[in-house]
Amino acid sequence: MDRGFYNRDPRRVAVDLLGCVLVHETFEGIASGVIVETEAYLCTDDPACHAYRGPDMRNRTIFGGPGLAYVYLSYGIHRMINVNCEEEGKGSAVLIRALNPLEGMELMAERRGKLDLCTGPGKLTQALGVELYQDGHDLTGDLLTIRWGKPPEGEIVSTTRIGISHGTELPYRYLIANDPDVSVPPKIIVERGLERTERAS
Repeated sequence: MDRGFYNRDPRRVAVDLLGCVLVHETFEGIASGVIVETEAYLCTDDPACHAYRGPDMRNRTIFGGPGLAYVYLSYGIHRMINVNCEEEGKGSAVLIRALNPLEGMELMAERRGKLDLCTGPGKLTQALGVELYQDGHDLTGDLLTIRWGKPPEGEIVSTTRIGISHGTELPYRYLIANDPDVSVPPKIIVERGLERTERAS
């Protein structure tokens, strides 16, 4: 998908990414999965967004413009992969939270050491072999990329965010209801029946 897809409000991008495919090609093989859960982070009025207090050495990639991967270490343990949204300097992004495994399931299981492959943002990066050095990688290119996919068969809903200490009341987590690979089922559904837009360009 080209850069125009990502140059929009991250809440819209977060919904439209559901059903798309995150792909990583390495020397070990191809691993991929269908995106079933995302989380939007806004550049303004969002205390949970890494851009909230402005750019620094750790978060500078999030300001780099649409379509770039923002990869960082959470709690010193888990790698997280986000895709930047909106124009350069804005600092908004969408976190990829969960996948339905698609290609390379044996490779993903070997990397994870277990069969629970992609039911969380730290798990999916380990399964796909995403590394910190890929921070700033252009996701509109190859090797590590997101491909257009069919709209999900299940209902798309929004709920409050999890795994953070600020802005948890904001309903910016989007997922496919009742999907077995969602990280945590929603306790509160804020909005039901959300629909993807036609592919943006």
